[in-house]
Amino acid sequence: MMNIPDSSNPRVVIIGGGFGGLSIAKQLKNRNFQVVLLDKHNYHNFQPLMYQVATGGLEAGTIAYPIRKVVQEHKETFFRMANVEKVDTFGKKVISDIGTIYYDYLVIATGSTNNYFGNKDIEKNSMVMKTIPEALDIRSLILENFELALQTNDEKVRRSLMNFVIVGAGPTGVELAGALAEMKKAVLPKDYPDLDLSMMEINLVQGTNRVLDAMSEKSSKAAAKYLKNLGVSIHLDVRVTNYDGNVVTTAGDLEFHSQAVIWSAGVKGAAVDGVNDAVDRASRIRVNDFNQVEGFEDVFAIGDVAAMYGEKFKFGHPMMAQPAIQQGELLAENLERLSKKQSLKKFVYNDKGSMATIGRNKAVVDLPKLHFNGVFAWFVWMFIHLISLIGFKNRMLVFWSWVYNYFVFDRESRIIVRPYRKKKGIEHGN
Repeated sequence: MMNIPDSSNPRVVIIGGGFGGLSIAKQLKNRNFQVVLLDKHNYHNFQPLMYQVATGGLEAGTIAYPIRKVVQEHKETFFRMANVEKVDTFGKKVISDIGTIYYDYLVIATGSTNNYFGNKDIEKNSMVMKTIPEALDIRSLILENFELALQTNDEKVRRSLMNFVIVGAGPTGVELAGALAEMKKAVLPKDYPDLDLSMMEINLVQGTNRVLDAMSEKSSKAAAKYLKNLGVSIHLDVRVTNYDGNVVTTAGDLEFHSQAVIWSAGVKGAAVDGVNDAVDRASRIRVNDFNQVEGFEDVFAIGDVAAMYGEKFKFGHPMMAQPAIQQGELLAENLERLSKKQSLKKFVYNDKGSMATIGRNKAVVDLPKLHFNGVFAWFVWMFIHLISLIGFKNRMLVFWSWVYNYFVFDRESRIIVRPYRKKKGIEHGN
């Protein structure tokens, strides 16, 4: 049982402790609501820096923050670690693996999940990076592959172990490719002096005609140039059709023999069961200008899982942190207005820009009226990500790690603390 005490205030149940869920939970502090926050993890993870955990640049704890610590001073806020199984909108209740809870208002902030476009082989055999455990699995796979490469005399096997294929050249794919390239240049030669690192390949595969295709063309060109200078092979207009655990096949003649395929080619909404009639083809929940789920006045969706269509955003707002944060902040105000039977305020997205880093002294930044790249963009990228982290200690730990890595040109977190082995793989030679 959830054991949530009764309250004279209306109860707001929030599903999801990501950027959107925490945003509205913090804004509802000291308002006349009882808030119940549900998440399957007891921490909030800062996804934009997940790739640095995967490549040994940061420890997992530096980008994670306890949800209970965020809301510990909120007298009428309760957190429960639970996996939500279904929403009963008729009975106004949320059903989870630890029990059922009734709501007056429901906020679905479940974020996004990986989209494999129905390909079961890719889903089974590739690596993804949406959670901290997944990032740690990638880190283990990278390091284990190099250990195994030392143990085989079969050159084809060695090349397969050292061939990293990243599918999808959005910010995640670009940043991960850049981090791997810097590891190849500065870190791995010291760790593996008896391994021919010229065999290591980093292949970035993109289905459209440019990397970072959601950003400006100027930023896209700059990012591609940085990646190529780092030794990353970019394959544009290439659609991956399958990966059997050994070979990546494409719609053309190109194929890759690889034991390390990382999938970042698509995401979809992580919609909950119970609002199925409002879910679109991208598994996002259709909402109106007030973030109310289509057909309901007391059920809301915010962030990646919400699809608010408009003239400027024909496919909904970008699946990034800022729309989720801004929607959460406004929805807290609108819930108070709704409880007082006042008119609601429409959501208007304030686009603060987008950015991506490609490595040391290399980044691209798109602001609403300005696009720039290089060293200054890199410092802007670092500053924005530092201030966006939750918790002073986390900011200091990340800052210190970046300073240390910059001057020593090293990545300290190259430790296999949780060994990872693919269920199906190749036989390694002696």
